[in-house]
Amino acid sequence: MATSASSVEGLLDEHAELEQRLADPEVLADQAAARRLGRRYSELSPVVACANELAQAREDRDAARELASEDKAFDAEADALEDRIVRLETTLAELLVPRDPHDSDDVLMEVKSGEGGEESALFAGDLVRMYTRYAEARGWKVEVLGSTPSDLGGYKDVTLSMRARSSSDPARGGAWASMKFEGGVHRVQRVPVTESQGRIHTSAAGVLVFPDVDDTPDVEIDEKDLRVDVFRSSGHGGQSVNTTDSAVRITHLPSGTVVSCQNERSQLQNKARAMDVLRARLQAKAEAEAAEAASAERRSQVRTVDRSERIRTYNFPENRISDHRVGFKAHNLSSVLDGNLADVVAALTAAERAEAMAGTAGDGADDPA
Repeated sequence: MATSASSVEGLLDEHAELEQRLADPEVLADQAAARRLGRRYSELSPVVACANELAQAREDRDAARELASEDKAFDAEADALEDRIVRLETTLAELLVPRDPHDSDDVLMEVKSGEGGEESALFAGDLVRMYTRYAEARGWKVEVLGSTPSDLGGYKDVTLSMRARSSSDPARGGAWASMKFEGGVHRVQRVPVTESQGRIHTSAAGVLVFPDVDDTPDVEIDEKDLRVDVFRSSGHGGQSVNTTDSAVRITHLPSGTVVSCQNERSQLQNKARAMDVLRARLQAKAEAEAAEAASAERRSQVRTVDRSERIRTYNFPENRISDHRVGFKAHNLSSVLDGNLADVVAALTAAERAEAMAGTAGDGADDPA
């Protein structure tokens, strides 16, 4: 598989430039800039390593071919190097497929109950637990920024922050690389705890996922466009967890977007974090509108939390999880709900990569061999 030499050279130059900039004390003094540059450096490192290995393999093959003219024993070595070159070219082509620009970003997630009443709220709580355990197993920091608990211990709605502690492993990426696939309607089929006759019910919960980016260049927020309300935060069952009005709700009047945060101790901290969530939501909205203009087929993650508009079904009687976007099915639902989402994420990532590679090939991005 041939790759564009010019695109590889450009990335090698960018990697070298980033290495120099990251050694600059002035850059390191700006934590946000250093983090952003460090993420990009980590993203490019596998490309650089593969390109260097490929260049060395080609040199070794050419040398072996020359030696084989005098000693046929080198033919086998040259053939082995040729096979290795083909594998490296394939790997490099995959690495050069354009990535989601947010893959290294952290995540803001909202989980909302939908049709199904209290059962839906309980299922929303199950999803929060699943995502929290998955995130913690990967070493991410998870925070509950705000929530509206239900009477039986579920959630009517909850907002989470997920932050990767390090971007040093580009193969894993940031939280967005995995959690971006979770946006949509999740449907559950099971016997609710509120069901006395043992009948299976179907309900749904909605998940919204936004990249928590350091910079939001497309978003400008005017303080005049905001309505800020303060209230007393509360825990499950309405129990007060704070004796002061420190929780903050911000309404962005032009868009009607409402966000709240009650996790921090002070009103000032809650307002700052709520503003982070608001910026992320407005940035995602701006990007979705831009993409909509380019492609009329783009759909929002959750139009309504309706059982018919589902991306995934969790069937308890059969212990089955089904992702309807890629045809993934597995009979390990209890394990998945315990946070073992790796196989589901892998299937969705593979489908995304295959689609990106097909799009790249269709655009003629690769040079002819």
